[in-house]
Amino acid sequence: MVSVLLIGILTRFTDLLLLLVRPRLLRPYGSLWREEFRHTPYRARRTFEVIRALNASGQRFRELIYGETPLLTAILAFRRAGVGRGSRLVDLGAGRGRVLLAARWLGAEARGIELIADHVTRVEAPLARVGARLQVGDATQADLEDPTHVFTNWLALEPETKARLIERFRTCRPGTRFITVTRPIEAPDFVRHSRRWMLFTWGIESVWIHEYQPTEPPPGVRRPA
Repeated sequence: MVSVLLIGILTRFTDLLLLLVRPRLLRPYGSLWREEFRHTPYRARRTFEVIRALNASGQRFRELIYGETPLLTAILAFRRAGVGRGSRLVDLGAGRGRVLLAARWLGAEARGIELIADHVTRVEAPLARVGARLQVGDATQADLEDPTHVFTNWLALEPETKARLIERFRTCRPGTRFITVTRPIEAPDFVRHSRRWMLFTWGIESVWIHEYQPTEPPPGVRRPA
């Protein structure tokens, strides 16, 4: 518990140092931080909002609980995956959208999909003011035809939910890069580029980078004669 508290203090400090370089992002970051302390649907396990989300997605309660990704960790991982100006990043299971600020720090377009509506409604306005979009939705049904990069922290997800996500990944364009936390994408057509140990609010985890390179053309696309 003490180590988690110390990591939390360290990551907040590094977040703020990074935001001094991009002061425009300080205000939305402050809004996200404030809402983390003021409101959380997890204090009451069986709130209407949590029940609604679970019924809609078919997920279990424990899949909705995971730690935050520090800005420094996200920025380093995204840079390694080639995120920058002209990139379009989607965060699946975006929480309150801290990772979206990391993408904006790098100059990329940023969109987040989050199952818990309460997370979205309290912070979507300040995020929108810096060009990041946070939307209510089920990650396993998200529109992924446009992004160049997809991030997902699937630390707590059940194998069934991961399998549904991977099927959704296959709707992406060839060449799309994926950044996953804890486990790689264990499926054909996803070429593994790298694995690095990185710091999160709960400890050290693996971050994997893959590229979607289907051996068969996407539906509706013919091979050259």
